[in-house]
Amino acid sequence: MPTNEQRRAAAKRKLERQMVYRQERAKKRRILAVVSTVVVVALVGAGVWFLATHDFADGDASASETPKSEPPKVDIPTEIKPLAKRPTPLAEKVACEYRKDDSTPPAKQVNAPNGADIPATGTVNVTLKTNQGDVPITLDRALAPCAANSFASLVEQGYFNGSPCHRLSTKGLQMLQCGDPSGTGSGSPGYKFDNEVWPELTYGRGYLAMANAGPDKTDPKKGTNGSQFFIVYGSAELSPDYTVFGSIGEAGLKIIDDIARAGDDGSMDPSPGGGKPNNEVKIESATIVK
Repeated sequence: MPTNEQRRAAAKRKLERQMVYRQERAKKRRILAVVSTVVVVALVGAGVWFLATHDFADGDASASETPKSEPPKVDIPTEIKPLAKRPTPLAEKVACEYRKDDSTPPAKQVNAPNGADIPATGTVNVTLKTNQGDVPITLDRALAPCAANSFASLVEQGYFNGSPCHRLSTKGLQMLQCGDPSGTGSGSPGYKFDNEVWPELTYGRGYLAMANAGPDKTDPKKGTNGSQFFIVYGSAELSPDYTVFGSIGEAGLKIIDDIARAGDDGSMDPSPGGGKPNNEVKIESATIVK
């Protein structure tokens, strides 16, 4: 039979076992609580992410992406303006002065055309083969014999082949500008010549005109036409400072209209206006149609 001392020792051991058991249970409860909290936080976070990224409207996650902005609508007139006529016809042949342009190196090496006895009657048909389609144009010698003669010479020398149309304007002045192989807007063929304009000259849809840099700095009475030209497909409230030397018919304008509707990148706003066409335009080749 156990003594009192033995009974007390046994009771003490039992109490110690109970305390250890209780401590282990408490530790397990704490671990379980921490794990449960982590799981709950993770589930809540996953739920927030799901709600934030999922589009419940149609069940398509891609629908929650920001839609791409559409280019602004371009209002293009459909009526082609009758080609301008000189108030006083020129002589059958004229002299043209093609002066060396030292302002910048030539965008592509070519020879200046002959300026003696240039015809001031008749037309020249040219096809601009672009990556967007063929654009037939007609050069009118009676309007601007020097510009028409220069353009035809550049075509024959392959100057425009592989060159971009670097500027599109859709607001106010509606035109596509081409003729600079460098694509910078400052390229020239290495020569320049004077304007062929008159005070009553106005512009409109279907006109082919020369771009210029204003009066010649060396002589304000002289012009700065080179190789750059623009095709007017819509409105063009311009002062009579730009030589009109030909026209574009319905087939070519349809292609230009599609280019215009795609808009521009706005890289040239506010001055001179517009920017590079969103649909890249490149003149792959230019040829005279015999």
